[in-house]
Amino acid sequence: MYANDGFRELDRQECLQLLAKVPVGRIVHTRQALPAVLPVNFALDGDGTVLLRTSAASELVRAIHGSVVAFEADQVDPDTQSGWSVVVTGAATVVTDAAEHERLVRTGPRSWAPAPHEVFVRIAPELVTGRELVGGRSLYGLTP
Repeated sequence: MYANDGFRELDRQECLQLLAKVPVGRIVHTRQALPAVLPVNFALDGDGTVLLRTSAASELVRAIHGSVVAFEADQVDPDTQSGWSVVVTGAATVVTDAAEHERLVRTGPRSWAPAPHEVFVRIAPELVTGRELVGGRSLYGLTP
């Protein structure tokens, strides 16, 4: 069932299934008291935790470690006027356990911009929300 705005709310499981299908999302954090958004590649770990792999010296790590952030990924098809968007909100922490880091080196996301010293950042899925728009439904629930 679609709400009046033409979107269908997705449950947590649907959101995680959709996130697993795309390689890139955006992390939203605070930078100098203003919102900042960066595209990142990612992977999901067991319970829906979002994993990022980045340079240990990156500004991103300093900005998000220990902070609550939002992570968003989506997929849109302009030809069919359909798509979805999922947002994961939660605390971001750098993985410091050596055994866990080694596991993630083998199984975690691969960096698209490798650096000599990389770390993994976990975003705990405290709040997972998503919406789907299916063919021809506009923001106002009208068909074109």
